[in-house]
Amino acid sequence: MHNSGLPDSSDGRCLLALNDIRFHWPGRDGFALSVDSLRLDFGEKLFLKGPSGSGKSTLLSLICGIVSPDSGSIRIDGTDIARLGASRADRLRADKFGIIFQQFNLLPYGNMLQNVLLPLQFSSARRERVSAGGMPAEEARRLLQRLGLAPDQHARRVTRLSIGQQQRVAVARAMIGNPRLIIADEPTSALDSDNRDEFLKLLFEEVTRANAGLILVSHDQSLASRFDRRVDISEIASTTLPGTT
Repeated sequence: MHNSGLPDSSDGRCLLALNDIRFHWPGRDGFALSVDSLRLDFGEKLFLKGPSGSGKSTLLSLICGIVSPDSGSIRIDGTDIARLGASRADRLRADKFGIIFQQFNLLPYGNMLQNVLLPLQFSSARRERVSAGGMPAEEARRLLQRLGLAPDQHARRVTRLSIGQQQRVAVARAMIGNPRLIIADEPTSALDSDNRDEFLKLLFEEVTRANAGLILVSHDQSLASRFDRRVDISEIASTTLPGTT
C-alpha cells in the first residue's frame, strides 16, 4: 500500500478527504479495497486511471455514498458520508454531486431541457442556488448554449440527438445548481478525438467557473496531462481479488 502523503484535510481548500478506508463486497471470496488517503481540493481536476478490475468503480461508489466502507472516513465538504444513513447519503449526493455516467443515463422520452432540469427535482439546495440567480429553465438553457447546443434544439427529444450532443446534455445536467464535486466515469469513451477535445474544454471551463472539484476516470492515457493531478489507483489503494488471500 502506498500512502499519498497528502496534507491534513482541515484547511478550507479541501473538498474531499478519504482516510483509512477498508471495504469488502459481501461473500467470503469477494473483492476488497483499502485506501489509506486521498484528497481533492476545491477547483482541482484529478485524472484517475487503472486497469479493469482494479477498483475504480468501487472507489467511486464509496465516494458517492452508494456503498459504505467497513471502516474509515469519507468527508465531502466537511460531512462524513460514511456515517450517514442511506436517505441522508442520498440527499448529500443529490445536493453536492454532479455525475456524468459512461452511458449518459438520460431520460429517453425527455427533451434536452427536461433532462438538464431533472437534478433540481431531487435537491432543494441546488434548486435554491439556481433560483437565486434567476429561473431554473434560464440556467439550463445557458448551460446548454454554453456547451454548443442552440436554443432551437432544446425541445428535441434526447433519442434524436447524436452521441456528442447527448454527452453535452449529460454535462449540463451534472453542472446545474453548482454541485461541489463532479464525477465523470469514462465520459469520452463514445467520442471521436475532435468531439473529445471539445468536450473536455467545455467541461473544464464549467468546472472552473463553479470552483467545483472534478474526478475523471478514463483508460485514455492521452488525457492525463490536461489535469492538475494524475493518480493511478495502485498508488493509493490495495485490492484483494476473489479467490486470493
